[in-house]
Amino acid sequence: MCDSCGCNITSGNKHLVSDGGRLSRTADGKAAVTVLKSLLDENDVQAGHNRAHFDRHSVLAVNLMSSPGAGKTALLEATIDALRGELQIAVIEGDLETENDAQRVRARGVPAIQITTGSACHLDAHMVHEALHQLPLSGLDIVFIENVGNLVCPASFDLGHHRNVTLLSVTEGDDKPAKYPVMFRAADLMVLTKTDLLAVLGDFDPQRAEAALRHLASVAPTIRLSARSSDGLENWIAWLRQELAAQRRRVIQGTTARPAIQPDGHRQHPETRSPHPGYVFLPAKS
Repeated sequence: MCDSCGCNITSGNKHLVSDGGRLSRTADGKAAVTVLKSLLDENDVQAGHNRAHFDRHSVLAVNLMSSPGAGKTALLEATIDALRGELQIAVIEGDLETENDAQRVRARGVPAIQITTGSACHLDAHMVHEALHQLPLSGLDIVFIENVGNLVCPASFDLGHHRNVTLLSVTEGDDKPAKYPVMFRAADLMVLTKTDLLAVLGDFDPQRAEAALRHLASVAPTIRLSARSSDGLENWIAWLRQELAAQRRRVIQGTTARPAIQPDGHRQHPETRSPHPGYVFLPAKS
């Protein structure tokens, strides 16, 4: 949680610390300016509620995380095309501004809810909760949550999803897992993207990237793919089918899956964010 910069206060949860809010005062009656950790507790309660929504409808919720420009939206576009006619997909898009990515998803006939977070560098469970009420969960198989491009904060917030997927583009350094351990420890799967560019890049070694992930004691599988050429995409699609089947078994058994949240993310976060970001929901279109 971002205790250091206050970005864990969003328009989705600021009612809790505003005057009269549940967390606006401490037990001794003082203003709860420093009780930011309680927001994470409230976030987790909301996340559990969100996950119950997904489970009730046998929907698999996948959180996509990466630095900006790693290819999350391109991967979604390729995934939608590959699974067209087989699975029903919806997307929750998170960005600071614009609904550019949601428009790209909608152009492929898939409902997308855009959340513009203002200056908040991550989505939280309250934002996702509002978006869920705009999605027809009863007719869906997978909901992808494309988180804000950021290699720290998104790993610290449970959104109510089941699996974390961390993308690492070959245009970035292959030492990113070592530099951003919080994010990569949270990964249930690491996807190396834009592999079609490896032929013209001489400074990214996929084996070094995977070794850096293993050095974090992570057993998460890795997939190499190019959304542009579709090379390796079949492995990603196979992973999704496997995870959806596992989700459906869990629903029958009355169990659920939780992502590997990393609450220590705030230790690596800069202290310069606005403490009161706003966000806006834009309606889904299909």
